[in-house]
Amino acid sequence: MEENNFFSIKKWNEDDRPREKMLQKGRVALSDAELIAILIGSGSRNESAVSLSQRILAAAGNNLNELGKHSISDLMKFKGIGEAKAITIAAAMELGRRRRGEEALEKLKITSSHSVFEYMQPIIGELGHEEFWIIYLNNSNKILQSAQLSKGGITGTVVDVRLAFKEALQLGAVGIILAHNHPSGTLKPSQADIQLTKKLKIAGDSLDIKVFDHLIVTEKAYFSFADENML
Repeated sequence: MEENNFFSIKKWNEDDRPREKMLQKGRVALSDAELIAILIGSGSRNESAVSLSQRILAAAGNNLNELGKHSISDLMKFKGIGEAKAITIAAAMELGRRRRGEEALEKLKITSSHSVFEYMQPIIGELGHEEFWIIYLNNSNKILQSAQLSKGGITGTVVDVRLAFKEALQLGAVGIILAHNHPSGTLKPSQADIQLTKKLKIAGDSLDIKVFDHLIVTEKAYFSFADENML
């Protein structure tokens, strides 16, 4: 009887229960906190891994996208989270972000501004600094490649037009789509955004490489130059 009680799930350490739940019911049955608890393995002397995970999630507004923005040092501010556990959480968040990006690429043929947003949001939508990217397309509007052309501060980036079209010519691209993020969350294009778009469009026209669109991307929304008839 004592042995049976020892092996009863109710008698197990609370930190082990999410693992058992996953084995019995599958990963979909677990809450976000329970999944994070599996990652960190254990809590502190006075707090279970599940409770600690719930506290970490609450600090991120119970939003995994917000949690994904936390740095390793941010995570280490929680009692019970050392460097190794913080790195594990950060690695899991990054894997999730990359998986979303790969899934979008596998399915993606550019058919609309929204499909561009679905592809680019996991890459630049949650960054705290500004990045400028170019998507290179073939004659079927399928992605040949995407590349970061510049990386800058929150106030803007410097884009090398020659480099942009050198890559397009090497790939045999017939069209490109421009995309950059606004960490501030604003969707209104700046005068610099408008001027840069015109500059790239003129350069593309001279090379018979069409600029199909320019998207400003934030965490949850986007602005399309093509949709707004600004190309």
